[in-house]
Amino acid sequence: MQLKEESEELMEMEEKNLHMKDYDYITGEKSFGCSVTKKVSSRKGALKTEKCGNSFTHKGHFNVHIRIHTGEKSFTCNLCGKSFSRKENLKTHMRIHTGVKQFTCDQCGNSFTHKGHANAHMRIHIGVKTFTCDQCGNSFTHKGHFNVHMRIHTGKSFSRKENLKTHMIIHTGEKPFTCDQCGNSFTHKGHANAHMRIHTGVKPFTCDQCGKSFAIKGNLKTHIRIHTGEKPYRCPQCDMSFTYLRDLKHHLQIHSGKKL
Repeated sequence: MQLKEESEELMEMEEKNLHMKDYDYITGEKSFGCSVTKKVSSRKGALKTEKCGNSFTHKGHFNVHIRIHTGEKSFTCNLCGKSFSRKENLKTHMRIHTGVKQFTCDQCGNSFTHKGHANAHMRIHIGVKTFTCDQCGNSFTHKGHFNVHMRIHTGKSFSRKENLKTHMIIHTGEKPFTCDQCGNSFTHKGHANAHMRIHTGVKPFTCDQCGKSFAIKGNLKTHIRIHTGEKPYRCPQCDMSFTYLRDLKHHLQIHSGKKL
């Protein structure tokens, strides 16, 4: 048991040090090169590659690196099935399920799952606006807000004329696809086809976890989150996450001061 624990600890240390400079400070020699495509020895046991040429002092670091090329993901989350090539990435992912928020803002006490989110949050207090528009000079604290702003300058473009025509319906309000059962009209043919299933009762999208069926594929995707625990809608102000967009919108009213 002790040997197993020591082995696991060693592997974890190897993975954490993967991106450290792989150099032997005593001999000045790099022992292990990445050998996905070809092995070349400068000494017995040394490995080198024509693919990326990275070298490593420790074989454990080398083995972890190899997974980048092979696509191997040995560490799987037992709650949602998502896999990772490195053990520490799985540990970080597990915070989504456990709710652990180890990064706390010393200004207001808000806690965050990821260090990057905590750093982004700190800009609110210190007033740093890292993302600046080169068109008009406006600056933004968060990259997401910056990206939304940039659409003002770039506009929306299409590679095909037909796609532009379809897009223009949004602005004209035209709804050329009408349901012959109830008279409802739709902007897109796909929406009209999905609507027709209400009348026909067809539910082609079935959850493989519980067997529940849905008429619309998007509804199945939303339902799947009940099983996976995924919460894709994150509050930009306090790092809380939500399964449904409507719940995030409701939550944001707390920050805006609007009546719930």
